[in-house]
Amino acid sequence: MKYSVFVFCLLIAAYSIAQNNGQISETRLNEIRRSFDKDLGHNKALINAISANDINSLAINRNVCGKAEHHFKYKVDVKGITDQKSSGRCWMFAGLNALRPTVISEYELSSFEFSTNYLFFWDQFEKSNLFLESIIKTSALPEDDRMVEWLFKNPIGDGGVWNSFANLVEKYGVVPSRIMPETHHSENTGRMRQILATKLRQQGTELRELATKNAANKDMQKSKTEMLKEIYRILALCLGEPPTSFEYRFINKKGEANNLETYTPQSFFKKLFPDYNTDDFVMLMNDPSREYYKLYEIELDRNVLEGKNWKYINLPNSEIKKYAIESIKDNEAMYASCDVGKFLSKEDGTLDVDNYDYESLFGITLDMDKTRRIKTFASGSSHAMLLIAVDTDKEDKPIMWQFENSWGASHGHNGYLSFTDEWFDEYMFRVVVNKKYLETKTIKILEQEPIILPPWDPMFLMDE
Repeated sequence: MKYSVFVFCLLIAAYSIAQNNGQISETRLNEIRRSFDKDLGHNKALINAISANDINSLAINRNVCGKAEHHFKYKVDVKGITDQKSSGRCWMFAGLNALRPTVISEYELSSFEFSTNYLFFWDQFEKSNLFLESIIKTSALPEDDRMVEWLFKNPIGDGGVWNSFANLVEKYGVVPSRIMPETHHSENTGRMRQILATKLRQQGTELRELATKNAANKDMQKSKTEMLKEIYRILALCLGEPPTSFEYRFINKKGEANNLETYTPQSFFKKLFPDYNTDDFVMLMNDPSREYYKLYEIELDRNVLEGKNWKYINLPNSEIKKYAIESIKDNEAMYASCDVGKFLSKEDGTLDVDNYDYESLFGITLDMDKTRRIKTFASGSSHAMLLIAVDTDKEDKPIMWQFENSWGASHGHNGYLSFTDEWFDEYMFRVVVNKKYLETKTIKILEQEPIILPPWDPMFLMDE
């Protein structure tokens, strides 16, 4: 009897230790299994349904499905849908698409597109230089330093933010799509980027080895130039070599052609947009995990070494919406970015927090707010588009908004995505607005010394 009591006590002690150590003991596992109880009829039905079907098709909310109206009280005059194909160049398409309506209107064109391939070439070349220069600057730091590790983990990518677009057009100008058309590798960037990343990591290692031999800066720069020659070769073979000058003329919708002229990419941009100044535009962010009404800057979040870092004013959504509405009413589209994958109905072309009911399907709760989603990497900006339209109620309060997307006309609602004002609050992150629509109190925030944030911050890891 005493022996049985002793054994029982040992088992209880062992169970207690296992539970306290976090182990999945047999006792704990049995408790979890009983909570599920596969014999219950509704769980059997759910297993059969969920295991054999797409989750969204089962979680879809029929109360809102197919009921969205893609009509808006205020809408920017835009024309034509672009397609970024299998690339992360949404930010570049959004930046160029914001300029496109001006050209179409000015020259009475039926359609027009800028060459994203041209800007993509220089984006990848400049990012390579930025990486190599950053390796030189951090060459005295140990390999396990967080910045050195981050650089080698992220030598190059095809994503970006509006400031990267601004850096490119300021330095390299623009060309029409016909002058430098898309290639297989501009539309399918994965393999080329993999080769570039591998080459850059090799080159970065070589530069750090030179540093250990106390190489002079001029020798490091000479080596970097030789490395950039290899990068240029890879890009030229995959994307074609970008033009230094070209001949071009516009042909309007009546078939009438103007004079054939010779341009450089920079002079072409200046001719089309003589008064365009990237400093006139301000990035507004809604990041509730940080203090509002402050100016922030992301370290090394740029593509051009001498270019602008990502800098933004953090504001409540209520103020961002106010400025966005003013811009739309004035027929000016805006670069904007969001967490597009959340509650997206591709069939309807809608973004609505009520599109899918995952909680009812699985019998769980998913109730993190925006701050917690940001801090736990559950949400962040993943895609850039043009913000072009807003519908409002009788008091002129926003109800629905619309993006011009760059996934082709067959996606969404003829290439557009409409989203509710509630979805805006939860999953919209930034909008680039012309200063002329901002209040003086907001513009004055730009005079603050920016708070510098590291490139590995959770808010920015998902960015394109």
